Amino acid sequence: MHIEDELEISKADIEDLQEILNLQYLAYQSEAALFGSRDIPPLKQTLDEVIEEYHKGIILKLEGTNGQIIGSIRAWEMKETIYIGKLMVHPDYRHRGYGTKLLSEIEKYYPQKRYELFTSTRSIHNIRLYQRLGYQEFDRRRVDDQLEFIFMEKIV
Repeated sequence: MHIEDELEISKADIEDLQEILNLQYLAYQSEAALFGSRDIPPLKQTLDEVIEEYHKGIILKLEGTNGQIIGSIRAWEMKETIYIGKLMVHPDYRHRGYGTKLLSEIEKYYPQKRYELFTSTRSIHNIRLYQRLGYQEFDRRRVDDQLEFIFMEKIV
């Protein structure tokens, strides 16, 4: 899939996983700032854990014109539900529709399914994006005094 005839979304190769993890560490700084703490799971994930996710499902990458990975998303299927996670776009490339394109693209790999994802209740931009794409809240779970997750689904 081509975006602006320059950027391409494709399946990540195992050789891409370190670069995707580096992007994850950068992209999730803004999420950590919402809590005033870097102690969030995306900033503590290891390469071995990403490799495990790679073998469990699909990881897509969005490459810039120079071949640098500037976006990514992951998904896996379990019991007729597609679990979507780690939607990320490099901070320099945000608010250009790339997150929307990544999410729409991962759904194409699992057509006509129930999709589920979650985000922090403080992540207002993420929640708006997911709602715009047809996701609706179905649950909330409080982790601690600071962190509450909103779980959203889309049934096609």
